[in-house]
Amino acid sequence: MTAARRETPRERYRTQLRAEIKEHAWEQIATAGAPGLSLNAIAKQMGMSGPALYRYFSSRDELITELIRDAYRDLADTVRAAAAGGADLAGLGRTLRTWALADRQRYFLIYGTPIPGYHAPDDVTQTASLIMECLLDAARSSGGDVADDDPVRAHLAAHRQWAGDHPADAATLHRALLFWSRLHGILSLELAGHFTGMGLDPAELYASELRTLTR
Repeated sequence: MTAARRETPRERYRTQLRAEIKEHAWEQIATAGAPGLSLNAIAKQMGMSGPALYRYFSSRDELITELIRDAYRDLADTVRAAAAGGADLAGLGRTLRTWALADRQRYFLIYGTPIPGYHAPDDVTQTASLIMECLLDAARSSGGDVADDDPVRAHLAAHRQWAGDHPADAATLHRALLFWSRLHGILSLELAGHFTGMGLDPAELYASELRTLTR
């Protein structure tokens, strides 16, 4: 078996510097939001010139793409690990909330308002589809059903591109889509602070929605 090639010192330095740039990017996003991300501002924080930093990320969009890739990969790995460990649909819902609460800026970067003028590459969509595959698997085996006579079933049977090659029937597609959209709705409101001052516990609301969706 061929031994794995070791990184050269130059490659290690480049990897470390790219990681440091991304750390500063996350800090900037937390302060000004993703649309305000500035490579020149990051370069100034790191004591570098703008042109020097552009050797590691050629544009703002390339940096944003790397941050989105990292976020989707981490969520996909987290959800797949939970599924492999036996988590059912409700368990995956709890996994999603735990992941989102751990870093709200990371959550909003992939599920929040689109960044004006930015278009994610195809491989980002492919990574996101791994999360949906886990949800579809769990929805197919969950047994419960919702709105059996809902006409959206026929619509989903004919508009299933978002499910890729998954062999889910229309009922499973419906269950997974409701699960995905309604839980993200509560999470987005919670993380944006819209429940503040309402005197309710978002965790209880989320748990109630999980019970409704999986009963």
